[in-house]
Amino acid sequence: MVRNPADGAERPSYPVVVTLAAGAIFLSILDATVANLAVTDMHDSFPGASVTDLTWVISLYAIVFASFLAPAGRLADVVGRRRLYAVGMGLFTAASLLCAVAPGLPALLIARGVQGLGAAAMIPASLAVLLVDVTPRRRGAAIGLWSAAASAAAAVGPSLGGILIDAVGWRAVFFINIPLGVALLVGIRAVRGSARGNQGLPDVLGTLLLAAGTGLVVLGITRGQEWGWGGPRVAGCLAAGAALLASALVRAGRHPRPALRTGLWRSRDFALANLVSFFFGAALYAWLLVGALFLVEVWQYSRTAAGVSMIPSALLSASVAALVGRSLGRRRPHLAVFWGATALVVAELWLGLTLSSQPALWSMWIPVGLLGGAGIGAISTGVNSAAALSVKPADFAGATGLNMAVRQIGGALGVAALAAILPAQTSPEPGPYSRVVFFSCAAAAVAGLLGLGFSQRRRGRRGSSGPPGTAARGAAAPATAADACGPAAAPLAPRRSPLFRRPS
Repeated sequence: MVRNPADGAERPSYPVVVTLAAGAIFLSILDATVANLAVTDMHDSFPGASVTDLTWVISLYAIVFASFLAPAGRLADVVGRRRLYAVGMGLFTAASLLCAVAPGLPALLIARGVQGLGAAAMIPASLAVLLVDVTPRRRGAAIGLWSAAASAAAAVGPSLGGILIDAVGWRAVFFINIPLGVALLVGIRAVRGSARGNQGLPDVLGTLLLAAGTGLVVLGITRGQEWGWGGPRVAGCLAAGAALLASALVRAGRHPRPALRTGLWRSRDFALANLVSFFFGAALYAWLLVGALFLVEVWQYSRTAAGVSMIPSALLSASVAALVGRSLGRRRPHLAVFWGATALVVAELWLGLTLSSQPALWSMWIPVGLLGGAGIGAISTGVNSAAALSVKPADFAGATGLNMAVRQIGGALGVAALAAILPAQTSPEPGPYSRVVFFSCAAAAVAGLLGLGFSQRRRGRRGSSGPPGTAARGAAAPATAADACGPAAAPLAPRRSPLFRRPS
């Protein structure tokens, strides 16, 4: 334990904080993809349910998860990071048990929705724990490890799911959450609770509008292929979702305790981080899912073999995310995002242009996966650093929730693109899979180019901070997380325009 200079309390040790934060985001992201290959196995348990009904096990988690990320982040800023972490982890763990023992599809769907709600609470609370309870000089490395856990979970989800389903059955993908969740729930007691905010709970109606609007948009996107993109249900979901989101934004601008801190978007870096997250999410989810499907449907790999073949890229993704966090992500997030996107684009071009029905595991698939995994790790750390370190410490959780919500909406778009491009019936031809890869490639390229707009941060000479001449004038910079990282890593002030002025 170390003394916290801000309030005189003791901080938990660095490994404890990182484990708590990384464990929460790992479980949250893992369950977004770990059940993707379980639909066939679930059909054996619930023969009365159609395949379309069973896909709601995947979609419902994604919809609830995306819907409540932004409201949960705002709530964490008010009720406290440790309290919301404990509530979210408790809900997630209990719901995982209910999923694992569900006697029928309705019970499974209800439990899956509660699980998504718990996961939405865990993510912003976990990064707030990390940033508040880690010493300033170690925040960059800590964000890298947090991002590494997210990258590893996203990459390993389909493969781990396939292995567990083949070896044990679909219920195993939910049982594995329980011991991990209980351990993390016990461990959060090491984190000192923060005082409840004195501004009261966020606007309830605004929170409901925000959650419902996000949920309807994600629902319309994820069900577009099944319902028909020109059909009334898709159009109705998208239109109603957009209207509710617009109402939530208008209300947030007028309410004294808004559900969404719209002022965060006045930060140039935070606004760009949201855009990068949207396109990165679209690229990431399409890339990961098309790989798992191609190995099983075209190369006729078993789910276990497909899972094992994707492990090296997952491990490299996590390693690169951690390395970038230690050396590059905090001071130069624009380079982390740009070069990570470049690596991912090259990998996707390579895969899209050489994909064939003849297996080429070692000559093509593994090298492509390693290159793409490295790119995913770098982008993840770069954009997470840019988003978290561009706001004030009081807004850590709210900013994280909003940024991750935008990424999930982008991910829903990526999954929808995959569903729209791939044929309804299994095809042994690689052509449709190549087109999904090219879609992911285009989204990754946009994310990389947008990432170049992040403010460039560098070490100040002799520990000085702020823009040139600030020290001489004695001006005080806003107390953002980047400023709190200490003189060894103080950033230059970003270029500002009236549109991207930092929130006061």
